[in-house]
Amino acid sequence: MTLPTAVELATAVRSGKLTAVDATSAALNRIERHDTHIGAFQLVRAQRALAEAAKVDSRADRSSLPLAGVPIAIKDNIPVAGEPLRDGSAATSEAAQPSDHEVVARLRAAGAIVIGLTRVPELCVFGTTDSLFGITRNPWNLERTPGGSSGGSAAAVAAGIVPLAHGNDGMGSIRGPAGNCGIFGLKPGGSVVPQNIGFDSWGGMSQNGPLATTVADAALFLSVMADQPDIANLVEPSRPLRIAIAAGEPSPLVKLDPEWRRGLDETADALRAAGHNVTETRVPYDPNPLPLLARWFAGTAADAASMRHC
Repeated sequence: MTLPTAVELATAVRSGKLTAVDATSAALNRIERHDTHIGAFQLVRAQRALAEAAKVDSRADRSSLPLAGVPIAIKDNIPVAGEPLRDGSAATSEAAQPSDHEVVARLRAAGAIVIGLTRVPELCVFGTTDSLFGITRNPWNLERTPGGSSGGSAAAVAAGIVPLAHGNDGMGSIRGPAGNCGIFGLKPGGSVVPQNIGFDSWGGMSQNGPLATTVADAALFLSVMADQPDIANLVEPSRPLRIAIAAGEPSPLVKLDPEWRRGLDETADALRAAGHNVTETRVPYDPNPLPLLARWFAGTAADAASMRHC
């Protein structure tokens, strides 16, 4: 059975054809059936999520909520009120967070139901989602990783547990898992969505963004996180677009996999067939990776140091 999209779920709850409680219960049942094998969730908010769903069903403004009753997952590196923030590390506190991150507050105000927090690698440093708390596996092949650091969120979406999940991306932490899991992920530009990730959002590199199975769902999710409703209004371009594709590698130490190249070429061909102007270009990567790596490690060090003052 094909699961409804977030757009379809929200439409059904707004109209009264479906309750937020039923949508939440169905997602919790999917966690119970599938997550033992996948390990996408660090924490499941079963009773609290159902209570919050009942409140959405009773809201007088339910018919205007853009994410009415949609079950979502939040990556376990931003605060969710009443839940611990573990960031994949045993060095973090088990104490409940006193308030929601601004992104979480916006999602809840829009009617979304946070059913759980998704796993990350320790301090969100690595490109796989493994930590002391467990290993997250790719739903398409349990012997493979969903990537990282938003691997738990990507796995939850790819497994059909939730239609939408929050992630964040400093050096590919949304884009990598989205590619590994065959879903859609987007790292927004600077200042589109509130950051406030860890100590200083890895020197400003890390951005909060959506993971979804469809572009329409991702646009809806992003419109709420960014508090910009017009983002959700997808329209066909009035004239052909100029689109550049780039198949280069950021380092001479890595090579582009032939399957990724094939996927890029097929996407370019599809865009050309739709009438767009597609050209190939090269991203001017700095041949010296040390400055970028230094910024990455400095962000991690700052996050680790901040734990000592909690």
